[in-house]
Amino acid sequence: MIQAADIREWRNHDDVDPKQRKIGLLEAIYVDTITDEPAMATITDEPAMATIRTGLLTRQRLVFVPLDDAILGPAYLKVSYAKGLVKKAPSIGTDDVLPAEQEEAIFQHYGLTYQPGAKGERQLARR
Repeated sequence: MIQAADIREWRNHDDVDPKQRKIGLLEAIYVDTITDEPAMATITDEPAMATIRTGLLTRQRLVFVPLDDAILGPAYLKVSYAKGLVKKAPSIGTDDVLPAEQEEAIFQHYGLTYQPGAKGERQLARR
């Protein structure tokens, strides 16, 4: 499991897919709003989520990707999803905040179950 204290060390690593194709740079890890741990839903055991900065220098965006089975190398973070799938994932602008009503779409994109809090609380918060 990803430890919250390690997040700073992961930032700006190249993110690559299983075939070592570069996707972008790790921007942030999203934590579970209830536990403040890296988005490991206690009920559903969903993977941690991260945003990856992609695009041209003048037109960058942040795409969301689960970190299940991610591997941290000396200069990269390898995610278990293909570059094409990640690039088509729901995204936000580099200065934007993820709207609560868009969280479910991220999970659906990767075929994961979305489970909001018992009182309808959002699941993800940027760390």
